[in-house]
Amino acid sequence: MSEQPLVNVSDNTGLGSVEIAPEVIEVIAGIAASEVEGLSSMRGNFATGVVERFGKKSHSKGVKVELTDNGILIDLFVVLNFGVSIPEVAQKLQTNIRNSIKNMTALEIAEINVHVVGIQMEKEDPQLPNE
Repeated sequence: MSEQPLVNVSDNTGLGSVEIAPEVIEVIAGIAASEVEGLSSMRGNFATGVVERFGKKSHSKGVKVELTDNGILIDLFVVLNFGVSIPEVAQKLQTNIRNSIKNMTALEIAEINVHVVGIQMEKEDPQLPNE
């Protein structure tokens, strides 16, 4: 099991250090993304699908955080609603995630890459008669 590096977010104040795990950044980004209008869902992997079947909500589903020498890179894998403007929703996702992480952790994000992996079509209402 490889150990994820931690992000040091505190200056040397003599009180100790504050470190944030990448999983925390993933959860913050996932919750911030879910607040954006036009997002249908986040695309997770097989493991998050199994976990959700047992009733546990995975807030980091569809979010990948990578710590590099250039900064923090975030990749989002999203499914958008049909009919929305993809560039507008992607821009709102990037802005909302950047602001949420900045406010909660004081970290600057180098990149937020939005990968649109699907479009959710509207479900037809079976109650309506066919004309």
